[in-house]
Amino acid sequence: QVQLVESGGGLVQAGGSLTLSCAASGSIFRLNAMGWYRQAPGKQRDLVAQITSSGSTNYADSVKGRFTISRDNAKNMVYLQMNSLKPEDTAVYYCNLRTPARYDFWGQGTQVTISS
Repeated sequence: QVQLVESGGGLVQAGGSLTLSCAASGSIFRLNAMGWYRQAPGKQRDLVAQITSSGSTNYADSVKGRFTISRDNAKNMVYLQMNSLKPEDTAVYYCNLRTPARYDFWGQGTQVTISS
């Protein structure tokens, strides 16, 4: 059974930085694409960043140049380094694991709040 546990959310001022972490278990981690999504109140859940099993990355336009996704296959971890944070980055951030068969697993989410 796949489990994803996020950590690292919190409250920071605009311009600050946060690093989110996601610990995965129950799957052959290195075979899966990993991603971070976010959902603000009243809005849909949107992709923030994704990293494939080969290490290719993809970012939402709104975070390009500010956020960096990375993974450590030896530790079954995926990270999201967030710099130059803006109030509009406020959301619940979810860790995502996508299997080669394109089945999605989700973490419970971690709140990120950016004050202006």
